[in-house]
Amino acid sequence: MALVGAIILAGGLCAAVSQTLGGVLSDRLGRRRLLLAALGVSVILYLALSILIGFSAEIWAIAVTYIAGRAVLMTIQPTVSAMVADLSPEKRLTEAYGLLRVGGNVGWAAGPALGGYLATFVSYGWLFGVAALATAVAFLLVLLLVRESYHGEGDRVGFRSVLSVATNRTFVAFTGLSLLTFLGMAHLGSTLSVFTVDRIGFSTAQYGLLLTVNGLLVVLFQYPVARGIDWLGKSRSLIIGSLLYGLGYLCFGWIGSFGWALGAIAIVTAAEIVFAPTTLSVVNDLSPYGWRGRYMGFFGLSQTMGISLGPLLGGVLLDAFPHDPPFIWGTIAAVSFLAGIGFHRWDVFRRARSA
Repeated sequence: MALVGAIILAGGLCAAVSQTLGGVLSDRLGRRRLLLAALGVSVILYLALSILIGFSAEIWAIAVTYIAGRAVLMTIQPTVSAMVADLSPEKRLTEAYGLLRVGGNVGWAAGPALGGYLATFVSYGWLFGVAALATAVAFLLVLLLVRESYHGEGDRVGFRSVLSVATNRTFVAFTGLSLLTFLGMAHLGSTLSVFTVDRIGFSTAQYGLLLTVNGLLVVLFQYPVARGIDWLGKSRSLIIGSLLYGLGYLCFGWIGSFGWALGAIAIVTAAEIVFAPTTLSVVNDLSPYGWRGRYMGFFGLSQTMGISLGPLLGGVLLDAFPHDPPFIWGTIAAVSFLAGIGFHRWDVFRRARSA
């Protein structure tokens, strides 16, 4: 398990760096061109994984290929986010990101289910062959149906320009506060699983049902809620989303039944629905034209860091306070509450600078 953890950590670090570089490349080369390149390379790497696993290759070869594949795929995330901003009317941008999240959640739900079904009658290596096929289909769809939204600036965009993003104090403050919220968001798939199954005594099926409820609520309500966020106001949405995260996680400190856990998950999911699409819309508002990829990549770095550090915080709390759930979840909730207060102060600062 230590070796597996090391491989996953190395993959996460490489993915964080490649996500930032992907934003730069999308500004330099254009969105569609980078998407096609990343998808094409991913097909090759998935096929390589299928062959390596099928022939029981050395673990280092499988690990290197896995890390490379994860890094390549992460260049797509800021590229797609920037492309959505390029193609969407400004007044409907949050709505567009909400629709994007619906598609992403459907994919995340269907992928493991399909993989689990296929694993019952094909070898593990063949699963990556299926992944290669699915990625090849995505490549063809982009090639045939997606038009270029931004053609890039050629050699005028350098990798050092990522550092210049940090000179935008309003954006850096927003990114730091978002990192705090992502730090809380990460516990849904890590700390919560250990806590509910090992500490509370829920079955793995019950924990899986909690995640299923989360996914279903996102699919059902993300788009209609995203349509109303502009009416509510983006700053208010950031504040409300962070506070809802805190409230939802705080409820886990006093779980008395599975029904209570379902209620807490509903609150956490409401936070996700309000917060997640708003952040990308705000990043677009703060980024100059032609710099969207770099800003999306830099912001994505904070998301990756928050989601990576969250399980570490949760693990430390679970080990240090095994019999004090209110303190564990109260500490996690405090991070989100702090982010909500910070977003309020950030909005005051932003308005003062623009006045």
